[in-house]
Parts: sequence; C-alpha cells; structure tokens
Amino acid sequence: MKDPFDGTTPPDTTGLRLSNVKKTAAGIPAAVSSLNHGIRKMGLTKTVRTLLMVNQKEGFDCPGCAWPDPQHRTSFEFCENGAKAVADEAMKAKVNERFFSKHSIQHLLNQSDYWLNRQGRIAHPMIKKPEATHYEPISWDDALDLVASSINKMENPRRGVYYTSGRTSNEAAFLYQALVRALGSNNLPDCSNMCHESSGKALTQTIGIGKGTVHLEDFEQSDLILVIGQNPGTNHPRMLTALRDAKKKGARIVSINPLPETGLQRFKHPQDYMTGDFHSTELADLHIPVRIGGDAALIKGVMKILVKANSFDQSFIDLKTIQFNEFKRSLDDFSWKQIEEDSGIDQDTIEQLATLCAESNATIACWAMGLTQHRNGVAVIQEVVNLLLMGGHIGRPGAGLCPVRGHSNVQGDRTVGIWEAPSESFIERLEKGLEFSVPRQHGYDVVHSIHAMENNEVDVFISMGGNFLSATPDTKRTATALQKVGLTVQISTKLNRSHLITGETALILPVLGRTEIDHQVSGPQFVTVENSMGVVHRSSGSMKPVSSTLISEPSLIAQLGMRLRPKILNWKELGDDYDSIRDLMSNSLNGFEDYNQRVRQPNGFLLPNPPRDNCEFATESGKAVFTTHSLPDVQTKADRFVLMTIRSHDQYNTTIYGLHDRYRGVHGNRRIVLMNALDMSERGLKTRDVVDMTSHFKGTERTSSNWIVVPYEIPRGNLAAYFPEANELVPLESTADVSNTPTSKWIEVSLSESSMHIAEEE
Repeated sequence: MKDPFDGTTPPDTTGLRLSNVKKTAAGIPAAVSSLNHGIRKMGLTKTVRTLLMVNQKEGFDCPGCAWPDPQHRTSFEFCENGAKAVADEAMKAKVNERFFSKHSIQHLLNQSDYWLNRQGRIAHPMIKKPEATHYEPISWDDALDLVASSINKMENPRRGVYYTSGRTSNEAAFLYQALVRALGSNNLPDCSNMCHESSGKALTQTIGIGKGTVHLEDFEQSDLILVIGQNPGTNHPRMLTALRDAKKKGARIVSINPLPETGLQRFKHPQDYMTGDFHSTELADLHIPVRIGGDAALIKGVMKILVKANSFDQSFIDLKTIQFNEFKRSLDDFSWKQIEEDSGIDQDTIEQLATLCAESNATIACWAMGLTQHRNGVAVIQEVVNLLLMGGHIGRPGAGLCPVRGHSNVQGDRTVGIWEAPSESFIERLEKGLEFSVPRQHGYDVVHSIHAMENNEVDVFISMGGNFLSATPDTKRTATALQKVGLTVQISTKLNRSHLITGETALILPVLGRTEIDHQVSGPQFVTVENSMGVVHRSSGSMKPVSSTLISEPSLIAQLGMRLRPKILNWKELGDDYDSIRDLMSNSLNGFEDYNQRVRQPNGFLLPNPPRDNCEFATESGKAVFTTHSLPDVQTKADRFVLMTIRSHDQYNTTIYGLHDRYRGVHGNRRIVLMNALDMSERGLKTRDVVDMTSHFKGTERTSSNWIVVPYEIPRGNLAAYFPEANELVPLESTADVSNTPTSKWIEVSLSESSMHIAEEE
C-alpha cells in the first residue's frame, strides 16, 4: 500500500484580521450576510424564490439545524446560517467530469475546506480506481452494480459499515436501515454518536426516553431558561427568536458557558426593522463562565443550596421519582472548595443561580455539545435531570429538558432506525412490519467503526451524506483507517475532504438536495423530517435539480435493494412512490401509525413522549430516576491547558461557508486558538504569536502546528480552536463513559513555539 494521506486540513495562507467582539447578534449584518451569500451562489431571483420556501408548510425543511418551526409562520423562517446552507445546496456551480479531469486528488487535498465547498454541486457519479490519481465518470448502473457486488463478496456482513448524516430524510433513513439489517448487520453509525449520544443515553436511563420533553410553545410559558454548553447565535440562530419572545414574557435566561457568546448577550431580529422596531433585546440575565468540564461541579453546588433551603417539590419527588434520598445524601460528599475549584465559579455566583432556580415555577434546561462531548457527558446531563426533577420541572407547561439537536433530521434518523444498538422492543416492532428477521448483535458506532477499519475488518464503507473524515476525531488515524478499506462510497451533494481520503476504490454518488424537486414514476414526491422537539412534518423541494443525472436517496437505496435483496421488499414500488415507504413505516415503527394521513396535516404531527405528555416514565420502576455521580478529575498539569473545539460563525458542522467569525471578531484565518490574556502574559505570548499544540492522553501525543494566538474572554487554563482543523488533537480512545462519544470538548494540551512567527494582518 502506498503511503497514506494524513487527511488534515492544509494550513491557512490568508492573513488574519481582528476586530471588536460583537455585542448584538443577527440584525442588519445577518440579513446582509444572508442575501450576499445567496446572490453570490444562486443569483438574486433564485435567492428570493428559494428563501421564501424555507421552513414553510408547503416548502422544504432547512438543511441546517433541527430547531422547530412555529405554528404561525412569517414569510422569512430562516436564519443567517440557514440561508447559507440553502445557498450552498442550490448554487449554480457544478463539480462534474471536466472538474475531476482537471484536478487531481493530490491537488484537491492541498485546498482548504472553504475552497472545496465553493466549487459547486456534484453533478455526475464518479469513480476512483485503484492507484488512480483522478476521479473519472461512471454510469449509475455500473456504480450500483459495483457497490452490490462488493457487498455480496464480503465473508461476513459485519465487514460492511453504513454511516448516516443527520440530513438524511426519514424515508431514506428507514429504507437504508431496513436494507442494512436485511444484509445481516447493525453497523449503522451516525453523527449522533459524536454529538447527542450522551443525551440519549442519559435521558433513557433517567426518564425512559432519549429525547427532550418540551414544546416550542413552552418557552413563552417559562420562568427560567438555562442555556448550558450551547452557542445558539451561531449553531441554532432561530432559537434566539424563542429566547427573545420568552424574555418579553418575563422569563429569566442564564448562560452557562466558558465563552460569553454574542447570541446570548443581545439579539435583534432582522424582521423587526419592517415594523419600525429598531431595538435589540438583552437576553441573558446572568452569564456564568464555567471552566471547561466544570458544569457538573456548578450544578452540584446549586443543588446543595436548594437542598439546604428545602427548596424542592417534595410531592412531585414522592409521586414521580425514585432514589431522591440517596441523591440528596451524596451532595454532602462535595465540599465548596472542590466545587469552586472545579467549576471556576465562586459560591456567591452559584447562590445567585440557585436563587433563580428556587424562584422558578417552570424551568427549561437546554444544552448541546458543551455537555455531551466530555468523559462525564452522560453523568453531567443526568445532573441537569436531577436539578429539574428536584423542582418538578418535567411534564409541566413552560418546563422540561431540551437537548438542542444539530443536523436537521438527526433525531428523525435515530427514531426510524439508524441505530447501531437497537432495543429488543424496537426490533420486534420492526420485524413485524418488515416481515423478515433482524439481527440482534449490536453493531459499530463511529469510534468502533474506525477501530474496525484500522484492524482491516471493513471491506465496504458507505456514507449516506456527511463528511465522515472531518467530523470524526483523531484525523490522521481516521484517514489511515479509511485507506485500508476496499471500497468507500460517498452519497453526497457537495465536495468535501471525505471524497479525497478513500479506500482502494472510491465512488461519489450525487443525490438530490432538500431544495430540489423530486419526481418519481408516481409523480412529485415529498419527504419527512423530525425536529428537535419531536414534530414530524413534510419537506418538498421546489427548485429544478442542478443536474439531470442526480437521483434521490430513497431511489438510490431502492435500486441497491433490488440488487442485493430483491425478494424481501418491493423495492421498485418503494422507490417509485414514497407513500409506500411511509405505509411500511406505519407498520414498523411505534408512533407512526397512519403516517401518510397525519404527516399531511399542515404542521405535521407530534410523536408520543410520555414524560412530556403525561408525566409518565418508561423506566423499570415507572418513575423518573435520581442519579448519583462523582465529579470528574478536571485538574491538569501546571504546564497544560484544556482545549475545546468550537465552530466559527461562518460554518455549519464541517461545512465552511467563509473565513469570518464575525461575532468573535476573527476574520480571514481559521487556524487560531483563543486564550486568556493573563495566560498569554504568563507565558510571554503576544497577539498573533504562533504556537504548536500537542494533546496528551494516556502516554500518547498528537501535535498540530501553526496556531495563531488570539486573546479572548475565556477562563484561565482553557483554550478554544475551530474544528475540523483541531480534530487531529482529539484522541480516538478518549470517549465519554456509556455513550462512547469523542471528548472534543476536553483535550489536554501543551503549547510550544512554532517555526512560524507572525501571522501578517490583512
């Protein structure tokens, strides 16, 4: 085998410009940014037509985040990053046969992720043959025949791995998992394994369902909203509207995050200008700059205060929960000295937060990767559950647990079966509907998949959307692992780095996007998605496909099914008419009964959620469970820091829309590390000095070079850097207990002088 490519992003060659940190999110700058991005990619007419259809009842679901749509919608139901996601998908430029003949794989590897994304929509199936330097075109029939023959040649069904992105529709995801299980495997890793897997595990153990327990309408009835380890201004911008409306109704908002994010300081809705309202809304009443990894200590401190003051809902606890007394006694094990040291927050501030909790009759707790991607990700989320259970804040209007999902349908994919470890009850219902046997042996999650590739135990890897290489930890090891696979298949809309780090043979199979018309034999089709709060609704593209050679994901899977397992399902019917897929789902999934009828309601339908609907808990005891946990060791050696990976404002997940992080005042260069100014001074570092970062984990080291130091308001001893660039520092073996989620928010690193010295300003 030739020397493997290491998969890391090439160094930025553009200059760095720094500006003041923004104090207000959205407003005119967001509107201008949205329009400019759209016009550059799509032209004016198409931009207006497309944006008017985003998140509308008869339109398409935004391919960005999974924040729910309000019942009564305006003409503009999108945010800045949503507009960028739509423009990227609907752009005019094409990546076709001529593009790949011009650009070798080596040349493309030397380009930035930003450059790759700008090249356009993939317009034709392509193949990279063994030892080839370029991709070349292939027909759809030949491509699908190659996939089918490669799978059929496997000695064991576990030698195939089938990854899924959170953008995949319910229909495509359901067909995909049905086919994989018909092949005899549960190797269905997905992006949940790297983000909210900790949430699912934590909530299932304590409240009996791996989902949140709130409606969007609950925000306007809430007294207190805790936003923990989340940056909605960049990652879920439409959430800011819900927070603004809640604030106007009298809710208090607390931001708990190492960084003071702009979106939680002040917010100005761009549409307000149309009504003559030029005022912004201050959102967070209190910002608590907790140290990275200190959230559990902070929450224990709050609960200690509430217990001492007898400020908890005893009747709810007695009626609806178990193990409260054990939990209450355990709080005595944690001293205030430990709580303050671990959290980085003084007792007076913690008492402020406890007072807000005590005064609230309806509390919502929101969180994202700032909690999930830690070694104690499951445990710290269960501390959040403990806090809300103490006050009876589940199954009550204006209250509940709210894990905020990233990809637009990541929750739906899990609901319909993209799950490497399905429960027996799920399997039994699935078998009843599909009418064939489903394997019981749990499959590979993301981390286990990479290990299997490393060990030469994977023959075929298929990625249904996404950018596996850039999303996963330990970039160099992941790249080496992928190159040991016989056939890698990327089912995609846009070019990304996963198309360049491949198996011996590689396929790129281009598919329709959310924005595009999907016309099958039976006529125009729609697909469905599930948002962060359990609402399932339609999505119908309205734009002409960018290429006549594109096919839909459901059609692609159906054609593979006809080749691989032709007799178990009527694949042709399923691919020709998505109503038939939904009928099959009705028979196979709890909560999807009468799917075709219910999803045609204007706002879709709400999936059952016993804790939210009836304050009932599908746990072994039938009650919600208080849990007891120790605190993680968050101390590091004197010469080391804790690094967390973050997104810039000009990216969504691994997709880089531009080179500006407008809210944080960082422009033109992504290879920056945010650092406390006092820490910089102590180490003789100045703004724009360049350092190398080395991560340390159980005797192993990983070094990433040439990071530009930028002073920022971040707790001492903590650092922040953008992913995917910093993913190479995340050890593959460093994962959360129970969930196996990579610890991208806890990376122990040291700094050293780089061979580069100064990053020139533009």
